This record gives sequence, structure tokens and C-alpha cells, in this order.
Amino acid sequence: MDANEYTPKTLADAIRYYSDEDRCIAYIVSRRWPDGIVKCPICGSDKVHYLANQRRWKCSQKHDRRQFSVKVGTIFEDSPLSLTKWLPAVWLIGNCKNGISSCELARDLKVCQKTAWFMLHRIRFAMQRGTFAKFGGSGPVEADETFIGGLARFMHKNKKAEKITGTGGAGKELVMGLLDRETGKVRVKHVANRKRHTLQAEVRANVEAGSEVFTDELASYTGLDADYVHQFVNHAEEYVCGNVHTNGIENFWSLLKRGLKGTYVSVEPFHLFRYLDEQAFRYNERKNDDGDGGRFAEILSTIAGRRLTYKELTGKMDDAPVRAGA
Repeated sequence: MDANEYTPKTLADAIRYYSDEDRCIAYIVSRRWPDGIVKCPICGSDKVHYLANQRRWKCSQKHDRRQFSVKVGTIFEDSPLSLTKWLPAVWLIGNCKNGISSCELARDLKVCQKTAWFMLHRIRFAMQRGTFAKFGGSGPVEADETFIGGLARFMHKNKKAEKITGTGGAGKELVMGLLDRETGKVRVKHVANRKRHTLQAEVRANVEAGSEVFTDELASYTGLDADYVHQFVNHAEEYVCGNVHTNGIENFWSLLKRGLKGTYVSVEPFHLFRYLDEQAFRYNERKNDDGDGGRFAEILSTIAGRRLTYKELTGKMDDAPVRAGA
């Protein structure tokens, strides 16, 4: 059966269907090269032929690494694991509402926890979405921020004395979020602080001038009136004032923290942005017309050009790319 003609609808169907390596390859080809023309990832030539006995292609052009598999140039590159393990992992992280831990994935796939952890981060890399298009215009945008970190009441008194040196968000990480009510999409970013210049810079970078912007009473949002129709709700008095509220983005915070606390338990600040990308992807694709299969296909359509090595992931390379706010 042509991979273009069938996409599983449930996890059980996906595990059965992608238990065959050739089917996995055919499906990834259909997502990576939608026009059906396989191209060499080294030189871009379409003059390639398939070596069925090796499950590889060979480029007719003269250069190094003329033979390549479907993994080359993707998040799967240099992985010794078969695609029969990779594709179920993509399905799980793309569709489990609260995420899946590396320990659970390791048990499910019969790999070690370290391997599962690396797999999940590579898939999160493919879940990143970037665009220059701005929110707003035809509908209001909600802006809010939240603190991520352990609750002081659950800490041992020695740990509490070491980590909690102030009140409120002391010892925690700050995340800024925007929700476009018109599209139901969110954008989130790990930021350094909640000072005026930091938060307003994020609003201006992501929201079209002249749009309605709804926030809470935080003083850092004062001054947005110059570029936006800014209204706020005072949470000390009420949570909704007519159409003005931030309940949408706060619903997203609830989902995010449920996953971080319930599934991942402890997240290093260095990796926090990856978990934000993961939850934002699932939230933004929650109404995908094709359901679980649609989210699965959406991830696999962006695997090319996103290789992530273990040294880059763990910050052990001097030239490792650093993401703003991470």
C-alpha cells in the first residue's frame, strides 16, 4: 500500500502498521519529499536511485557520502535505532496530552533511559515552530506570564534555605505566553525577568500593532496603550470583566504545569524551552482535522534540517547553538 494512501488513526494501528521498516521508510519519504522526488541531502540532486538491499539511495553526482538513507539530514541521523522504534515514539510524544517520560518510553521501546531521553529531545526539536506572522488584527490577544519551579512546601528545609532566598518567584524560571483568541494558538518563551522592557518587547515582536491586548494588572504592561488597545483585569477584584480576561492563556499554563510536574517531575532551566515547544505544539494542533494521525504527520513533515547531537543537547560543544531565553 502506498504510504500516501494510509495514515494510522490510533496508537495500536500505528504500532502494527509501522512494525515494518520498509513502510516506515515509505511514509517518511512521503512527508519529507511530498512531490515524490527523492533528493540527495548533500548536493540536492534528484538523480538518485534506490538500493533496495541496503535501504539506501545513491546519488549519481561525484561527491563524498554519495549513499544516504532516509535518516540523513533529519532528527534521526546517526541513530542506530530502527524507524520501527522511532515512529511510535513520535506518535506518543505528539499525542499524549501530558507528555511521556523518558523512563516510560524506555520501558515501552526496550531501550535505556538515556537513549529514550535523547530521542524525546530530538523529537521536540522537530516540534519547534517559528514564524514571522504576528498575532492579532481580527481578534484580541491575551498576554500573561508564569513561574516554573518546585513548590517550597514540598522541599526539605535545607533545600528550601539553599534555593528560596526571597518571595514569590525566587528560585523559579519565568515563562511569557501569548494566546490569539481568533486562531486559538499560543506562543511561549522562557524569559529572563518580568520587567517592562522584557515583557513589552515580546508583545511587540509577536502582536500586530493596533490589536486588542488583554493582560492582568501587572505594572510591566503599562505603556502598551501607545501601540495597542490595551485592557487589563485586576485579579485582586475579579477574573473576568466583560470580554477582558486571561483565562485562555491560564488554561494553557495549567496544561503545561500538569505535564511538567506530573510527567517530567524535574526540568533543568537549560532545557525548559524544549518542553515549552512540545506543549505549545500539542496545544496548537489540538484541533487538527486528522486527529492523532494529523499531529503525527505534522511532526514528520519538519524532521529535515533539524539534526541535534548529544553534545549540542548537553551543552558540551563550545559552538553549540544557544536559544534566546534558554
